[in-house]
Amino acid sequence: MAPPAQSQRSPSPSQPSGKGEVSDLKMQLRQLAGSRAPGTDDSKRDLFKKVISYMTIGIDVSSVFSEMVMCSATSDIVLKKMCYLYVGNYAKYNPDLALLTINFLQRDCKDEDPMIRGLALRSLCSLRVPNLVEYLVGPLGAGLKDGNSYVRMVAAVGVLKLYHISASTCLDADFPDLLKHLMLNDPDAQVVANCLSALQEIWGLEASSSEEAAREREGLISKPIIYFLLNRIKEFSEWAQCTILELVSKYAPPDSNEIFDIMNLLEDRLQHANGAVVLATIKLFLQLTLSMTDVHQQVYERIKAPLLTLVSSGSPEQSYAVLSHLHILVMRAPMLFASDYKHFYCQYNEPFYVKKLKLDMLTAVANESNTYEIGKAVGKIALEQYDVNAIVDRLLQFLEMEKDYVTAETLVLVKDLLRKYPQWSHDCIAVIGNISSNNVQEPKAKAALIWMLGEYAQDMQDAPYALEGLVDDWDDETSSEVRLHLLTAVMKCFFRRPPETQKALGAALAAGLADMHQDVHDRALFYYRLLQHSVTVANSVVNPVKQAVSVFADTQSSEIKDRIFDEFNSLSVLYQKPSYMFTDKEHQGPFAFAEDLGNLAIGGEAAAQDIHRVQSNGQDLLLGTTSEKEESRELVSLDQTYPTSTNTIDDIFGLGLSVTPPPPSLKLNAKPVLDPTTFQHKWRQLPLALSQEGSITPQGVAAMTTLEALLNHMQAHHIHCIASGGKSQNFKFFFFAQKADSDSASNFLVECVINSSTCKAQIKIKADDQTASQPFFTLFQSALSNFGMA
Repeated sequence: MAPPAQSQRSPSPSQPSGKGEVSDLKMQLRQLAGSRAPGTDDSKRDLFKKVISYMTIGIDVSSVFSEMVMCSATSDIVLKKMCYLYVGNYAKYNPDLALLTINFLQRDCKDEDPMIRGLALRSLCSLRVPNLVEYLVGPLGAGLKDGNSYVRMVAAVGVLKLYHISASTCLDADFPDLLKHLMLNDPDAQVVANCLSALQEIWGLEASSSEEAAREREGLISKPIIYFLLNRIKEFSEWAQCTILELVSKYAPPDSNEIFDIMNLLEDRLQHANGAVVLATIKLFLQLTLSMTDVHQQVYERIKAPLLTLVSSGSPEQSYAVLSHLHILVMRAPMLFASDYKHFYCQYNEPFYVKKLKLDMLTAVANESNTYEIGKAVGKIALEQYDVNAIVDRLLQFLEMEKDYVTAETLVLVKDLLRKYPQWSHDCIAVIGNISSNNVQEPKAKAALIWMLGEYAQDMQDAPYALEGLVDDWDDETSSEVRLHLLTAVMKCFFRRPPETQKALGAALAAGLADMHQDVHDRALFYYRLLQHSVTVANSVVNPVKQAVSVFADTQSSEIKDRIFDEFNSLSVLYQKPSYMFTDKEHQGPFAFAEDLGNLAIGGEAAAQDIHRVQSNGQDLLLGTTSEKEESRELVSLDQTYPTSTNTIDDIFGLGLSVTPPPPSLKLNAKPVLDPTTFQHKWRQLPLALSQEGSITPQGVAAMTTLEALLNHMQAHHIHCIASGGKSQNFKFFFFAQKADSDSASNFLVECVINSSTCKAQIKIKADDQTASQPFFTLFQSALSNFGMA
């Protein structure tokens, strides 16, 4: 026989060399199953390790299931653990095999060794086979009353597992009441913590359908239970302390004395070595003192040192998590952290994401006393400070370095700088004009350069020709953002230097109208029709009188920042967005929503609910009128030079196009029928077809004095509400509609969350016919934006 090739690898000792290996294991396990000879347990260990090793690398060893169960009759706890691991892995995929494990697991639940009792009970509850729930009730009841704390701790979590397998079985056995008794009377802190976590989840899920469960859930944040847990907090593990602190954050102390009592009791938690405990304590302190301005500021001063200590110790991942929370505090009170700016200097060995966040924080704390000390944030600081002379010079020096990555970042900053400080355009444009677009590849940087070419075309000699070159490379440009900016820039340049830009504008419009990206196509079509209507009007639209930007649109609104602050010590802080923007709650049913929105009403009850009026300050902001100053401006009458008929426009720009009429609009059934149960079933079943941000007018917000007004308006557009609710500035609605002229009911299901302070609506759509989702969104947004306009 020829020797094996050099490239072939011999089989690993932990992998079977052939199909007979598993059969050999099966035979060896069977031989050891009834043996009591010395050394049997050691032999079993070796075989069990092989089985677990094969299972781990994906080899099917389910054929040795019965032999593994037979070999589990031993007092060796290591063998027990490996057997439970094996059984748990295969039982959930093969309920028939799981039935074989019941007897020996129930037997082990009565073992003399509490460790084996606990492990067996955990494995029994982890089978998660609905047909076997009747076998869990007895061992769980015994486990909750076991004399060993480890077994009781496992049993408390097991009750929660049973609830998720069969809620009715769990409730019929009165396990929640047993957990509550155990939580209030058990001497072991970990048992108390597990009972608390299980009760929070069980009563939280049951509260929507049971008034008793809702009362019990509210009872968890009553004064006696809160103080009971706080007085024992030092006994709990770090995880349990975080759970308790989160629970206490939902408690509303009746007076300031009680607030100070709680804070004094938890003062030493700020010095805890675990960052999660420190952040949970900080969240509690901040929430307790929100209505006490002076004390709230003192809390900021008190929590600075613990946070800065956590930042400088631990892993980069922990530093980033703590820095993210520190960042939100800095944004709320930058002056309090201005003297600590040196803590936000970047270190050479820090990962990029930490450095980036530190730069944002340096930007936030920059003021007159430390601006020139913070050189690494030079560009962003220029957008916040008034004395920007030296910083602009530094930016222009960056542009002259001729390094692609430096040029790209600087171009974006210079664009924003010119929007805020247009008086610096002369100095900046002199340098920008020397930059070739071929040397800029970053989409945001290229878009910034194109914006400046269009905005300052009259001051840049080669602007029309640079734009023409970019239009020629239209098909090679992959970024829709760049193509959108290019369309607008060419339009601006045309009105300032018509003869030189006429050809480029025609090519840009033709390319835009043929573009596959919907936004690019729509903008090109808009410009085309605008030119058809009137060149002078088009000029006034594209080149309006501009004022310097004071606040950039990408800056988070105060409402968003407040919402993130309310969700302190959560992923919302790391993602820098409220949880509703990234959390999918479909597994909780379509009517689940954040707690601060209150309960949702279904069907006709919604019309009777009153929506809280917008707070006076917010109403003034939304509804107050602003006086618009009309400035005289001499415009060249381009209508005389470029007449505005369709054929003439096509001839002038060399388009030769005929605009395709819009497709027929979607028609909805005037009398759709859908009951709440079917809605809920469909919402869980259908995939998300579309998720977009919509808008509502300030007049619409003002008209939302009751739900009935909005619901009647949407119903007039054949869009019906099936559930609604909310309070303060956030309101949630579930709508449904059905396509007309359809053989079978083609449903559209909508979740719409309206924020009255920002006049924005987060809209999610699910549909039987997903291809009609976008037309339906257009129809829905049209109806919503027309509310309150009559």
